[in-house]
Amino acid sequence: MLLVLGIVLILGALFAARWAIWQGFRVDRVIEVGSPGDYGEAFTEATIPAVGGKRLFGWLMSAGPGAPLIVVMHGWGANAESMLPLAVPIRRHGYSVLVIDARSHGRSDQDNFSSMPRFAEDIDSALDWAALLPDIDPHALAVLGHSVGGAAGLLAASGRENLRAVISLSAFDHPETVMRTYLSRAKVPYRPIGWMICRYVERIIGHTFDDIAPVATISRIRCPVLIGHGADDLMVAPAAASAIFARATSPMAELAILDGTGHDEAGCFERISLVLTDFLDRSFKAREAISGGMPAGP
Repeated sequence: MLLVLGIVLILGALFAARWAIWQGFRVDRVIEVGSPGDYGEAFTEATIPAVGGKRLFGWLMSAGPGAPLIVVMHGWGANAESMLPLAVPIRRHGYSVLVIDARSHGRSDQDNFSSMPRFAEDIDSALDWAALLPDIDPHALAVLGHSVGGAAGLLAASGRENLRAVISLSAFDHPETVMRTYLSRAKVPYRPIGWMICRYVERIIGHTFDDIAPVATISRIRCPVLIGHGADDLMVAPAAASAIFARATSPMAELAILDGTGHDEAGCFERISLVLTDFLDRSFKAREAISGGMPAGP
């Protein structure tokens, strides 16, 4: 009888853990209520083909034919509108900007679950779509991502050769670290239960944490990359940015710990826009010099 009861309790605990994990992959969708027009910016709505026959929603703010284009990705549970305080100053500086919603976020199609690798897939879909636009130079593309979107930007960039720059803001350094933090808060011991949960999550997303971790993907990026982080970030410690930067192999990698900046406040976004546009200008001009005078930026 005690053996049967023990088996029932173990199975119940495993079922509860599985339910909790899948709940963690689901996102409370936040629909945009504003648009770039609220900032006085002209824009067109974009419908972008994505993985699995899904479609992504986005806003394209053009700076004119031939202008470099920056694909901008939000963080977990956010949407394209949340990135406008960063995207609009970049557009006004002379860059075209494509701000997108990840699947299951904003106005993009729903999928069965969300994950950082799926954010990266959506960034890839947006880059591929933008490269086919008649007024866009497919060799003048860059990525800017925030939080989970920042980690996803590094993952997407690690598998591409045609990017001119990558900016990752407020990203975590390793998924296992994030999981261990959540498990600790939930009073779940890492050994053996937490470790088993992490391996189950890897199976769901189809990737090992070690392979997709920003501390790993940055070593596979050859273009200029900026790792930015708020010194006052209470959600992801600034030490994560230092850990990522320490693994960079590109000679054009930079680290910026931004004073007076938190994780995702709109006011912070506006203050750091000069740091981002300066980095983009230098990155595109560096590529222009290497390519022997090819037009490369504003």
